[in-house]
Amino acid sequence: MPETQNIEYKSSWRDEYLKWICGFANANGGTIFIGKDDAGNVIGIADSKKLMEEIPNKVKDTLGILVDVNLHTTNQGDFIEIVVEGYPYPVNYKGQYHYRSGSTKQELKGAALDKFLLQKKVCDGMEFPFLKF
Repeated sequence: MPETQNIEYKSSWRDEYLKWICGFANANGGTIFIGKDDAGNVIGIADSKKLMEEIPNKVKDTLGILVDVNLHTTNQGDFIEIVVEGYPYPVNYKGQYHYRSGSTKQELKGAALDKFLLQKKVCDGMEFPFLKF
């Protein structure tokens, strides 16, 4: 299965993937698989036990959200599934706002960031019920 709006494959973990988690949280949610190639085939990861502890803590400490982190064991090796919910409020990564669009991660800036933040605020608090999006 190819990467989609809600699915991302990574062969190994890098802390920069916190941006992808941020992007999923700001969009409609999604799943990141660590230990799979771009086609979704399991290639395995060696440090799965360590990552099962590190990833949830890094997400919580950096993004302030919680994600489900699941370990899967197959004949081809272990892989990790990180399930991210879409959040009703803006989530940022070190002051940057990322958004999942198609099979890409986009950093929101300028007018796109303004629109995103206003929409999240309107949808969350309904402070501006006269605005229509």
